[in-house]
Amino acid sequence: KMDDADDDIPQLSSHTLAALQEFYLEQQQREGMKTSQGFNQYSIGSIEEDWQLSQFWYSDETASSLAKEAVVAAGSGGRIACISAPSVYQKLKERDGKDFAVCILEYDRRFSVYGEEFIFYDYHHPLNLPENLLPHSFDIVIADPPYLSEECLQKTAETIKYLTKGKILLCTGAVMEEQAAKHLGVKICKFIPKHSRNLANEFRCYVNYASGLD
Repeated sequence: KMDDADDDIPQLSSHTLAALQEFYLEQQQREGMKTSQGFNQYSIGSIEEDWQLSQFWYSDETASSLAKEAVVAAGSGGRIACISAPSVYQKLKERDGKDFAVCILEYDRRFSVYGEEFIFYDYHHPLNLPENLLPHSFDIVIADPPYLSEECLQKTAETIKYLTKGKILLCTGAVMEEQAAKHLGVKICKFIPKHSRNLANEFRCYVNYASGLD
């Protein structure tokens, strides 16, 4: 009989159901607030940091400065690649620039909400990239390797050198200065990048061209 089949369907208790409904209501209210406040999907913090993935977003001022530098360095109609630097990508998108193209290479698939500009990237496989990412096709590559280790920097450097026409903007710890010079030929800048949450490690920017960050 059909009635017997219905008996096998697990039923939620009234308490659980009420809690679930409350959760969904709060979620809808949060989404509604985002819409009413003119929520920008590209604003820093629209996707929250995941510390397990060693994610620490730049402060608004730092992300703006790096985005501005990238646009100037790329030049008119330039192409910019952001490797593990979603805050800079978000700031570039906020600029609503029609004079440059940008993509984001990122391990965290939450950033796939950015559509075709999102490219899944795992630094353990530095050249495992889509066919349409042609070698030396970006005017500048901005990278912020997720870990302060030579292995991580060395593998990310392979990706950077594959993608860039020449210009490199690297953000990483001050302790990586020697390795950064060794693997990418970059030098430390005067500009001091800041994060929205203070990090224990001193952080610096490195470039291999005459930049506006000095």
